[in-house]
Amino acid sequence: MRIVFASGKGGAGKTSVTASLAALWPRPVIAADCDVEAPNLHLFLAPDLAEQTAVTLDVPVLDAEKCTGCGSCKDICQYRAIARFGRKVLIFPDMCHGCGGCFAVCPEGALDTGKRELGVLEEGAFSAVGARGRFLMGRTRIGEAMTPPLLRALLARLETMTAEAGEDALIDAPPGVSCPAMTVAGRADTVVLVAEPTPFGIHDFTLAHAAFARTGARLAVVMNRSGMEGNESGDAALRAWCAERRLPLLAELPFDRAAAERYAAGGLIAGTSPLWEERFRALAEALLHRAEHGGRHA
Repeated sequence: MRIVFASGKGGAGKTSVTASLAALWPRPVIAADCDVEAPNLHLFLAPDLAEQTAVTLDVPVLDAEKCTGCGSCKDICQYRAIARFGRKVLIFPDMCHGCGGCFAVCPEGALDTGKRELGVLEEGAFSAVGARGRFLMGRTRIGEAMTPPLLRALLARLETMTAEAGEDALIDAPPGVSCPAMTVAGRADTVVLVAEPTPFGIHDFTLAHAAFARTGARLAVVMNRSGMEGNESGDAALRAWCAERRLPLLAELPFDRAAAERYAAGGLIAGTSPLWEERFRALAEALLHRAEHGGRHA
């Protein structure tokens, strides 16, 4: 079972929800951080990251002695990673998307295969509260703008890991609905949208729902920071929106200063009090119950 925790905006609470659930999950589990541009799940689960693997992209390297400057490679490149000045060809590896078209059309075989490091995969194990599990995360190279190939490598590794022992996977997705978030959600059985019941939060949540509904995954909602003073109408609006669309609202996590202080100190929200622990145990049970009644929509 692969459960992705997503949100329409950053700061809605998906990472804190993922971390607390992983720490209490009643079955073998892998916690995976797919927010590769700004991973922070490890800050809460404190895994022992024993392995690191570089992820690279094949990029062209010019063999100047073979190149005739015909410009075929430049003409096919849709990403402006190859330029021609007169008969001189220049390659900009950081702009390359690795499509391979330039290799296919070069009549002189003047392009060799080079490597651009996109980032790294790190894996290990964590132990927190009542659970032990494996941990996987990706981290982009500083300055790298393209994350989907790194994410695909991370998801492929996660697929291999889950096949080894049949663990459930709890996946912290990138925020929003850009390519990285949709790449991750496309592999999910269930997508849990963590929503903040503020005007901006609800607006972004509705956009996220429209996007993730197309993935085929079952959708559910967790309302985070409910009960904020003066925001009763926001709570009611989010509940009504979910009810109208028959979207399961699995939990309402209250706005709580003690929980916020624990989070700010790098602690698990589930460890704030026995009541908070019970909230997350109930959420875990609700997710497992949904999984037993089917993973993906037809």
